[in-house]
Amino acid sequence: MTQQVDFDHHSAACTADPVAYYQSFRERCPVGRTPAHGGFVYTTRYADVARIARDDDIFSSSRASTGEDRVAIVIPSGPGLEQYPIELDPPESTGYRDLINPLLTPDAVDRLRPMIARHATRVVDAFVEHGSADFVRDLTNPLPAAVTLDWLGFPEEDWARLAGPIHDIFAAPADSERARRGAEGLVHMERRIRELVRLRRAEPAADATSVLAARRRPDGTLFGEDELVSVIGLLIAGGVDTTTSLTGSVLVHLSRHPEQRQRLIDSPDLLDTATEEFLRAFAPSQSMARTARTDTEIGGCPVRAGERVLIPWVAANHDPAVFPDPAEIRLDRDATRHLSFGIGTHRCAGAHLARAMFREMITQVLTRLPDFRVLEDGLVPYPTRGNQSGWDAIPAVFSPGPRLGAESAPGTQPAFTQPVSFDAVVTRAEPVAEGVLALTLARADGGELPAWAPGAHLEFRLPSGRIRQYSLCGDPRERDRYRVAVLREENGRGGSAELHEIAREGVTVGVRGPRNHFPLVPADDYLFLAGGIGVTPILAMVRAAAREGSALRVVYGGRSRASMAFRDELVKEAGGRAELVPQDELGLPDLEAVLASAGPGTAIYCCGPAGMIAAVERVCERLGVGARLHVERFTAGDDLEAVSDPADNTAFDVHLARTGKTVHVRPDQRLIEAVREAAPGLSYDCEKGYCGACETRVLAGTPEHRDSLLTAEERAAGRTMMICVGRSSSPRLVLDL
Repeated sequence: MTQQVDFDHHSAACTADPVAYYQSFRERCPVGRTPAHGGFVYTTRYADVARIARDDDIFSSSRASTGEDRVAIVIPSGPGLEQYPIELDPPESTGYRDLINPLLTPDAVDRLRPMIARHATRVVDAFVEHGSADFVRDLTNPLPAAVTLDWLGFPEEDWARLAGPIHDIFAAPADSERARRGAEGLVHMERRIRELVRLRRAEPAADATSVLAARRRPDGTLFGEDELVSVIGLLIAGGVDTTTSLTGSVLVHLSRHPEQRQRLIDSPDLLDTATEEFLRAFAPSQSMARTARTDTEIGGCPVRAGERVLIPWVAANHDPAVFPDPAEIRLDRDATRHLSFGIGTHRCAGAHLARAMFREMITQVLTRLPDFRVLEDGLVPYPTRGNQSGWDAIPAVFSPGPRLGAESAPGTQPAFTQPVSFDAVVTRAEPVAEGVLALTLARADGGELPAWAPGAHLEFRLPSGRIRQYSLCGDPRERDRYRVAVLREENGRGGSAELHEIAREGVTVGVRGPRNHFPLVPADDYLFLAGGIGVTPILAMVRAAAREGSALRVVYGGRSRASMAFRDELVKEAGGRAELVPQDELGLPDLEAVLASAGPGTAIYCCGPAGMIAAVERVCERLGVGARLHVERFTAGDDLEAVSDPADNTAFDVHLARTGKTVHVRPDQRLIEAVREAAPGLSYDCEKGYCGACETRVLAGTPEHRDSLLTAEERAAGRTMMICVGRSSSPRLVLDL
């Protein structure tokens, strides 16, 4: 019998600091049994949380498994409308996921961005002239409410009354008058959903409820009114307060860390990566629960059939086994493995919409209220962070700004611009140094390439499923071509080797971008430090600075002259102000002397190996010029990524059982790219093989697994696969799509 532990995720200690609370249990008793709230088994480790959330056969989400008609997916359970599909298990939940998913695909959300931007502009206009606001009352609550309810088709007079109860339930102490008002509000919400469903069945409109009300099951029958009330109620709850929670937490963090706020202002493209790190650090949904169907064990702890099990996303997101130094918030961390959207069959269907609303709100704040300051004394947190984390009040002050005006609303563009995905064809591949291959790319459709600025990089989506980023080093004025350079790393994780193998004239690769996390800021003069392949973004910067007539100096080091790509081109662009420092001839650069030469207005840019950047940071700190240092690190990315050899890629056919279509997958093509057009409602997210959003049932054939999520037993069974990175070992696959 496992000893009971004094654990309570709703305790004052956990509410004060959930990360530290879970860490203390992870270190001394990572899985245990507690008598709190009627008794349950708690977990703290990423691996255990992910396993439970994905194992629907053993760990149920349904109310039936608890024996009570109460909310089954949180501890303690409570009254409430049954929520489809998250309180159902497969296969019962599958039809409802199929109902929702087509409305929330990346393409569907992209079509909503102008509407999101329009509402964001209107909401910020309402307070921007005042110089003060309560960010919860004035921004993070009304914006998600307006977007979600407008998307669903509710008239504007409904928005505040439908969204308010959701926030009240999360923000009010249990059994308080406010909580009771919230419960009463849910009764009104249910009535209004029924009225709208009936109206849209009689008079369809261009909104999501009309689509849901008209959608039919495979047998041709409509979904029932009660079912749609449950589904739409969940969409409202998920769309409103979760995004409110995340955005509020990030605004508080950026007020406390103005250096990170300034970095996002200087490098707006960094918000794309930072969003995942913020989701990891500030998960709105802190925990959920499952019920064991049979006797089992978790991390050595026996679990009896019928026992409740807590799966805390917040603990998993701060597990150092997956996220090194988890307490540190790194804007450029690859945090896409976080579990803030869950994992498995109940992973949040609205993840893409949540990101879109969050990014628009944050960017509106950074561009229109850049000097905002949260008033710490006025902060009001949720009374408990056991299930949901957030703020009930975030008072802030800022310099008043101008309204953008209602007249601009119809044409308003999103403040956050999504990078573009497209196919690029290699028009030239040439070695430019030992182990360095320079690639010239053009759009496969012959169109003009997206504009970019020095410091930008392009994301390559390789046939193996790997995703890699390489800096653009050509001329931004040339809109018909891009140029990148790739160092082949023999002891790397395979991305550079794969690109070296496949890159030849005429080959097509999927790319996304450009993004710029390393922008060239205006300055009196520049000091550029490049090491090895780090010369690629520096080359574009030197070219731009020289063209503007700016004062500059470049120091470029490498193992040898033969290993230093673009050395002659760099010297030419710098106009004689470049110093080459081959290590085998001259040793290492004298960083102390080089950096001491920087004037009071010099912007210092550094890109190269991690050791070089660390040394530059130390010297800059010692000299008191750290604030003027800009760096870009070449990170290894996710070291849990599955490894595969692109030479093993073969062509195969995929038959989509539900649509009746068969598509051919080329050796240089990813499976998900081949099926995406044929299956427009396809659910996917990370495209790296570990979020589980694209897990698909295999009906025939032998999948080749290249993900890092499935267990050895699941791989051997071959019943499902991650189609974002997986391929086929047989000439033909049949998928349940």
